[in-house]
Amino acid sequence: MDIAQITRYKTIKLYGLNPEAVEAVIQKKINELEGVNYVIELHDGRIHIVLSASANSEEEAKETIKPMYTFLKKELGEFIYSTRKEDTLEAIVVKLLEKYELTVSTTESCTGGLLAARFINVAGVSEVYKEGFITYTNKSKRKRLNVDKQTLKKYGAVSKQTAKEMVMGLVMQTDSDCGLAVTGIAGPDGGTIEKPVGLVYIACFVKNTTVVKKYNFDGDRMQVREQAVSAALNLLRKTILEVL
Repeated sequence: MDIAQITRYKTIKLYGLNPEAVEAVIQKKINELEGVNYVIELHDGRIHIVLSASANSEEEAKETIKPMYTFLKKELGEFIYSTRKEDTLEAIVVKLLEKYELTVSTTESCTGGLLAARFINVAGVSEVYKEGFITYTNKSKRKRLNVDKQTLKKYGAVSKQTAKEMVMGLVMQTDSDCGLAVTGIAGPDGGTIEKPVGLVYIACFVKNTTVVKKYNFDGDRMQVREQAVSAALNLLRKTILEVL
């Protein structure tokens, strides 16, 4: 009589590596192990590694996965934001804000409210999320965030300098502990050789520390915007962990 096998799954969620780099890490170990399978899932810049193993018992399947799971956690630790299937990146960020009793506000240009929406996806976020602005035009950046007219003229709306002034104006206007500002070129038009489609600057403020990062995303307009949102959430996550 055949015994039905039980399949056990473990998920590792990470941000900050490309799929090729993740595959290379997996290949260092996978051939040493029997019975372990994996799938790499792509989610707007986030990567989920789903490990699986089948055996005659739950415990045996769990033990089969364990060496690979432990290896990946060690090798990819700095990029991992969760090992729970049900966790989202935004939920992890909200938990950190709650843990350190921080508030956050957002201001967005090219993402047009998608970042705010990701925060609002999390039930109970009103305890930490204060306000969200969509400052799409230069005029709105000056009016709502006090971005200097000369900064916009000299460096342009999509620049490190403008992103920094956006986030500083945001936290001043909202009296928030943390802030995120996103400005970029989502396409399909508007790009130049110096500033191509997919160029995005994200500024993050956490307790008097300001970080500005430059990103170059591939894909269509929506893909660029969604990747920018994931990048912003992860930047806030990492900055909180580094500062506090």
